[in-house]
Amino acid sequence: MKLAVIIPAAGSSRRYNAQAEANALAARSKLDEDLGGRPVLQRTVELFTNLPQTMTVIVAGPADPAAMAAFKDRYADKLGLLGVKLCMGGESHRYETVRNALALVPDSCTHIAVHDAARPACPPDLIERLLDAAEKFPAVIPGLPVADTLKRSTESVADPSPDPLASILGAAPERRFGVVDATVDRSGLFAVQTPQVFTRELLVRAYSQAKLDSTDDAQLVERLGERVVIVPGDARNLKITHAADLPLIRAILGVRPPEQRPAHMRF
Repeated sequence: MKLAVIIPAAGSSRRYNAQAEANALAARSKLDEDLGGRPVLQRTVELFTNLPQTMTVIVAGPADPAAMAAFKDRYADKLGLLGVKLCMGGESHRYETVRNALALVPDSCTHIAVHDAARPACPPDLIERLLDAAEKFPAVIPGLPVADTLKRSTESVADPSPDPLASILGAAPERRFGVVDATVDRSGLFAVQTPQVFTRELLVRAYSQAKLDSTDDAQLVERLGERVVIVPGDARNLKITHAADLPLIRAILGVRPPEQRPAHMRF
């Protein structure tokens, strides 16, 4: 196997910064957060750079030229030492970002893995399981059976007793609560993770379709009528989505926040 790894890193961290925005604090990229002296993005890239199968790693950054220039200022030196290629991502959608990175995949690569930039704690044994399965099947993804009861909600109601002071000062948006429409049968449902691994030919063909809106790359492969195989995922393979996820990731990796480390070890 000759593997190319695509890491989309063009997101705005909007959900991650929701609490900061509510408190009028400066927003920051979740990929810049410190994990034991290295940023999240670098930790994610390092999951793949020492694999014998990896031929190239491609990180797709922001689409805006100014934002991409700032992205390079932060990361180009570190990632360059790891042999990473950088490209600009898409303006609006993840599939645009992956498509841009696909153009840089060498023809010599037989397989392509696409991995979320905000999943820096993917266990090595999960990656090993996926690559082993990818030698046997053209499309493999990691997934965990859904354990929680699922409810569907399509409408919401306002808080019947909002804080009057907050309403007067405009300090907080109106609180709303979802209303249950139905309970969803969870049998056969999986929470899907990354990396998702495909043969190069299959992923290129999937991205040649006219309709590319999707929630993940496997969905595009499914539209071709091709079989996607689920490999057991890992609960430690957490994606940083909200600010509360960062302490969990640090606990999984066994690293402390920067203020808890000696000053000479913070950089």
